[in-house]
Amino acid sequence: MNSIKVCGMRDADNIRAVEEQAKPDMMGFICWEHSPRYVSEVPAYLPECKRVGVFVNPTLDEIQKHIEAFDFSYIQLHGSESPEFCQEVREKTGCKVIKAISVDRKEDLALASQYEGFVDLLLFDTKCKTVGGSGQQFSWDILSDYQGSLPFLLSGGIGPDDAERLSKFHHLKCLGFDINSRFEIEPGLKDTDKIRTFISTIRQHESN
Repeated sequence: MNSIKVCGMRDADNIRAVEEQAKPDMMGFICWEHSPRYVSEVPAYLPECKRVGVFVNPTLDEIQKHIEAFDFSYIQLHGSESPEFCQEVREKTGCKVIKAISVDRKEDLALASQYEGFVDLLLFDTKCKTVGGSGQQFSWDILSDYQGSLPFLLSGGIGPDDAERLSKFHHLKCLGFDINSRFEIEPGLKDTDKIRTFISTIRQHESN
């Protein structure tokens, strides 16, 4: 079964509504202050599903402070973090580590091999001027050239109308999909109905 991660959550009522109505497997909280979805304080309600802290070139101390506040299960590193730093995060926090890899051509996949043995999971996102959340897609066909051993989440501009096409996307290492900006009413506030319909469609195809 594909895991669905809803990223960029911030509002307590929105978090509760998405969790109760759409039942995602993971929710991501962006802990990078330059993001329009930056979660500047701990929401009054946190979900029971796996929580992912998203960081860009953080210090270990910064990560640990957020883990204490949010009780993260995963740390997603979205900057130019080295494999060694990723391993240090994994060893010293006890959290699983997701490393984001920006992609717009098959040659970009070469970077993924550097993280073999240092992280638990990759996230393939669209290469863009911003750090994620661009709403833009890369060609998923590129991932047919990914031969690594690390499992991954597919991200980058996935929208409500992509559920049918995603149901036909198959890669032995793909664990699921990460959704964010194209399901928003405004940055950090998700359209619960769109997420519920999207996840329901994905799950329905899996059961057929």
